[in-house]
Amino acid sequence: MKQSKTHKGGLLNHLKAGSWRFSLAQHPPVRWAALAAVCAAIGASTLSIASIASLASQTERAAALSAAVEAMRPDTVRLADLTHTEIAALMRAGYDRVIVPTGGTEQNGYHMVLGKHNYVVRYTAEKIAREVGRTLVAPVMAYVPEGRISPPEGHMKFKGTLSLPEPVFEQVLEHTARSLIAHGFKHIFFIGDSGGNQKAQQRVAETLSRAFKNRGIQIANVSDYYAANGQQARLKAKGFRMAEIGSHAGIRDTSELLAVHPQGIRHRLLQQRDRFPSGFARTGMTGHPERATAEIGKEMLALKIEAGGRQIRRLLQEVEGKTSARAGIGAVKNIR
Repeated sequence: MKQSKTHKGGLLNHLKAGSWRFSLAQHPPVRWAALAAVCAAIGASTLSIASIASLASQTERAAALSAAVEAMRPDTVRLADLTHTEIAALMRAGYDRVIVPTGGTEQNGYHMVLGKHNYVVRYTAEKIAREVGRTLVAPVMAYVPEGRISPPEGHMKFKGTLSLPEPVFEQVLEHTARSLIAHGFKHIFFIGDSGGNQKAQQRVAETLSRAFKNRGIQIANVSDYYAANGQQARLKAKGFRMAEIGSHAGIRDTSELLAVHPQGIRHRLLQQRDRFPSGFARTGMTGHPERATAEIGKEMLALKIEAGGRQIRRLLQEVEGKTSARAGIGAVKNIR
């Protein structure tokens, strides 16, 4: 019994820290009792010592452990922050959708860090996933097309930008989706926070949709998130002109980052804009980012989240409608 208490204390510390590994083959039955006691001690499961100890087969014990694992699963939709057993449990509970967010590593003027898109889309993708439900979020793709490397063009003319050729980016997207499909996910949604990602995402979604059309798999590019989110109209309604809004690293981009990652903004430089040269070729930005605020950023992010969530729900409804229609046809044939 002394050994059991000692093991109980060790497991308790690991469980509270959220970092533990448990192998069925390496732990004797006495430790199953210890695991149950720990679960009860931290309120993670209703499993009792007696119920665990009485399980004779490894299969039964594995099921009991799976229940304990599910009870201790962290409240996250990030694929990278879950274990494979937690993901399996979520899939059994109906999580059959994954958002694949894409950002970029590109220059954003003298006042904003290169990872802007990644911070923004990580935030919005998680919000959309929770709103839609039964949806997980893959890690953000930070390497995307940013222009020709040699001779450099576009953002590649500014230090630090990282660029992939479009075919390489498409291959990464495709094989990410194929991996998720191989694991059993049924709906894959690409969400891109950068305009340069949209065409490649659309091509890959169309290619994979054709490849998996007979398997009930849905792959789609959530284009409304970027192209039909109503941000420009909202800013114009606030009295901003397009020259003030800008198209890159201006009011919208700067406001969004102020809302989700304010330490990514060089505030002193932003307020000294008049001391710097103007024009995209010299500064890497357009518009008037000094007029950005976190409050505007929250509005802009909400519009993206609303547009993306609305399109995903519509896409899911379309699939459900087609499934119901096929089921109806099948029922009619059976009656005949």
